[in-house]
Amino acid sequence: MSMDNVIVKEERKLEVEIDIHIKGYEIDVMGIVSNINYLKYFEDIRTEFLERYYPFDEMMKIGISPILMHSDVDYKVPLTIFDKPKGYSWVTRMDRMRWEFNFEIKTGDTINATGVQSGTFYNMERKRPVPIPERLKKLWIE
Repeated sequence: MSMDNVIVKEERKLEVEIDIHIKGYEIDVMGIVSNINYLKYFEDIRTEFLERYYPFDEMMKIGISPILMHSDVDYKVPLTIFDKPKGYSWVTRMDRMRWEFNFEIKTGDTINATGVQSGTFYNMERKRPVPIPERLKKLWIE
């Protein structure tokens, strides 16, 4: 399969799951989790993905880092401090230069929010985007 063409998968390929721990300072005056925190949760989930599949220390050795280029959040059902949500993410797209993740925040069977993020990898010395690392492309294709 050529990585020059966009490959889109419907399955939850390379899915990760984390427990989300809501903190008192994340609650707004309405008693619900402030919307900005969902982006932080997405970061936490994506960090778990990287820890599992391509840890930061390995990327730093070759001078690359993932960078975020776009985020979308669809808020469904508000979270409160009493909820015990889980966060899920999976890769939905990977081509030569870009990746895309879907996200889902759920409490039990209730979907609290969904989202999409896309980005690329960045060479920190040359200060320019670089192709998706071979290590991740291989995991994606399998």
